Amino acid sequence: MGIAVVILAAGKGTRMQSDLPKVLHPLAQVPMLAHALRTAQSVDPDHIVVVAGHGFDAVAKTTRDYHNTAVIVEQAEQLGTGHAVAQTRDALGAYDGDVLVLYGDTPFISDETIEKIAAARQSADLVVLGFHAADPARYGRLMAHDDQLQRIVEFKDATEAERAVTLCNSGVMCAKASELFSWIDQTENKNASGEYYLTDCVEIATNHGKTARVVICDEAETLGVNSRVDLAQAEAAFQTRTRRDMLENGITLFAPDTVYFAYDTVIGRDCVIEPNVVFGPDVTIESGATIRAFSHLEGCHVARDSVVGPYARLRPGAELAEGVKIGNFVEIKNAQIGEGSKVNHLTYIGDADLGKNTNIGAGTITCNYDGVMKHKTTIGDNVFVGSNTMLVAPVTLGDHSMTGSGSVITRDVPAGDLAISRAPQDNKSGTAIKLVEMLKQRKAKRDQKDQ
Repeated sequence: MGIAVVILAAGKGTRMQSDLPKVLHPLAQVPMLAHALRTAQSVDPDHIVVVAGHGFDAVAKTTRDYHNTAVIVEQAEQLGTGHAVAQTRDALGAYDGDVLVLYGDTPFISDETIEKIAAARQSADLVVLGFHAADPARYGRLMAHDDQLQRIVEFKDATEAERAVTLCNSGVMCAKASELFSWIDQTENKNASGEYYLTDCVEIATNHGKTARVVICDEAETLGVNSRVDLAQAEAAFQTRTRRDMLENGITLFAPDTVYFAYDTVIGRDCVIEPNVVFGPDVTIESGATIRAFSHLEGCHVARDSVVGPYARLRPGAELAEGVKIGNFVEIKNAQIGEGSKVNHLTYIGDADLGKNTNIGAGTITCNYDGVMKHKTTIGDNVFVGSNTMLVAPVTLGDHSMTGSGSVITRDVPAGDLAISRAPQDNKSGTAIKLVEMLKQRKAKRDQKDQ
């Protein structure tokens, strides 16, 4: 039997003090919602349905950015979690596999925990994910004996004895679609919040002779984000865990606390990451590469034995082949850098293809934008580009060609040619001294006027 995943993402998140919907606040360089979508995909679901409310259009766009086949439904009024899941009934139609309910503001549920929930469903009609809280605070409590669950009590409705229970509700639930919607239809809003609770399904199910089980995970997995403080704690938790994983997988971090990873960063063993490096989304670093200090990478691929930085920026579409060297204050965007090539100093390479063993001199710029469109620069193998060269795209430099320092290249350079494009130098005898004296007199007059 298959499974569908419902992600609840309709809340406004008032405590975030923001116009941005809560689930769109960034965590590990991507919206929180992206984490829930990735967790959902781990079970290879038949359907993913996201329930949006506040900021519907923005949530819908982000959902499609990270999963273009997910269905987005609207919860126009926030009347509780049971009401939210009920909004997915039409989207799921006649589907009668399992439904797994996740939350867009609970980003750390692991794939292993989801597998445990799916396994528990083989012997129970309804499965709820719980955790033992060091400080139960205002979490709902799970009334269970061993792993058999009788009911869930929301904090607002709990007695003092029930509040003393430390087994808490994560909100994650799994059951057969037809049964889940049937139980939701029987929920009422006669509670302290006046809402339709998804948690009431447990008592309704057990009253009908159904079995309910608890799967317990580590409390850290259930961390929910409701405020900026929570978001900062979630970011710290993600980075701490990821840094440890990187170190355990054979990656050297000189100063782990200064390196920041995105949710999908991939780094091979024997890589060296120096201090103060930031990884944006969609970065892959192959084994043996070195990323020097104060570099920023996003949307790029760095092959084996390459060196990047210090103070380098790799933007989306940057593809570095083996043994490439990218130096200080260099920016690469949407460009292929061939094996063994060097771009070492103060340079911008954008919308370009570079061949093998090519050297780009300091201060080189590919002038790729004409104010309306982007244009491509193609540079062959074994090319030497002199310092302070402007390459006005579209332009091609053939294999073994060269440019003279300070050149502005507007036409193709055939293989083996040297291109020089400079205005003639004209030395004005004695003019430097005269100019300085003139400026000093002008400054003196200005200073006297200001007194």
